Amino acid sequence: MNTSLTIKQNAGFQQAWRLAAIALVAVRFVQGWIYWGGGSRRFFYAPSKLNPHAPHWMAYKFQTAMPGALFGMDHVVSWLLQHFVWLYTGVIVFSAAELIVGLMLITGTLTRLAAAFSIGLAFTLMLLFGWQGATCIDEWTMAACNFAMGITLVLAGGGAWSVDSWLARTRPHIANARWFQWLGGTSPLPVSDKNFGKLSGVLLAVTVIFIVGTYSYFRGSVVTPFHGGPVSPTAHHWSLSEGQLTQQGAVTFKAYVDAGTPEAPSDVVRATLSGNNGVVEKTWTAEQLAKLPKQAFHNDYDYQKIHTGPFGLVGPIGSMATVTLPADADAATLAPGRYTLQLTSVNGRSWTLPLTLP
Repeated sequence: MNTSLTIKQNAGFQQAWRLAAIALVAVRFVQGWIYWGGGSRRFFYAPSKLNPHAPHWMAYKFQTAMPGALFGMDHVVSWLLQHFVWLYTGVIVFSAAELIVGLMLITGTLTRLAAAFSIGLAFTLMLLFGWQGATCIDEWTMAACNFAMGITLVLAGGGAWSVDSWLARTRPHIANARWFQWLGGTSPLPVSDKNFGKLSGVLLAVTVIFIVGTYSYFRGSVVTPFHGGPVSPTAHHWSLSEGQLTQQGAVTFKAYVDAGTPEAPSDVVRATLSGNNGVVEKTWTAEQLAKLPKQAFHNDYDYQKIHTGPFGLVGPIGSMATVTLPADADAATLAPGRYTLQLTSVNGRSWTLPLTLP
């Protein structure tokens, strides 16, 4: 009697699990398609993204992540941008991982393994691009959803309509293998109900801390008021440093566009050099800035570059360069003292750099 009851309970449990897994098929498909779409675009439909000589080469997008990347990832991005072999290898490996993980999730092949990899991909994307989004934190939303879906699929498995399910039905020796139950399978993880509950609780806690923590850091609205983030995804900002000034009025400085949207560059239309008394000693107009020679720019990276445009200087987000503003041939000699260089953008924003002429 007890044996019969146990069989019925097990059958009912398996049926309930099967139905729950069927309900998650749409989640598995969408999660898979997101990653498949990212990888397939680069390998098949827009191969220029993997062409280092093309304007849509992935390094350009990668560089835009640098200003707001978390946990020191900006230094990793900077290093990769200056080491082409590692950069290209990383782009290919990441794209291939997206392609393979996406296909595995769509088909439900070793679903739990694929889902675990998808969590890693979502985590990486969050660290790099989570801060971006002009109207809302678009990249954060994508990474957060993919992270949560990956956690869910690790716990649930492939479901009834999957390669995992087909293998379980047609290959009983595989279905009963412990490795298959952990990496794929259509049954619960091979742990007790108590341990499954503990694992689910731990993964939920990790998800809540990671998602709420990054949201609070990027936009507040948890324990602080809403804010635009430590790095603004909308308003461009130029960090100026390492300034040098000659007696003739030539200025050399380091410029880094460390905030703003990657959808459009920042345009600087005027530069001025003022004395400590506020008197403007020198002005570089938009026309003069637009005519600066290439030798005036020494960019740190080969992709997003500070350069001249029709109306002055153009600075895509993530670009960094040493810029030289020349002196006029007939310029008067500057007196020793303190000066201020000011760059002004087309929308009226300005950034300053203190200078000293000994």
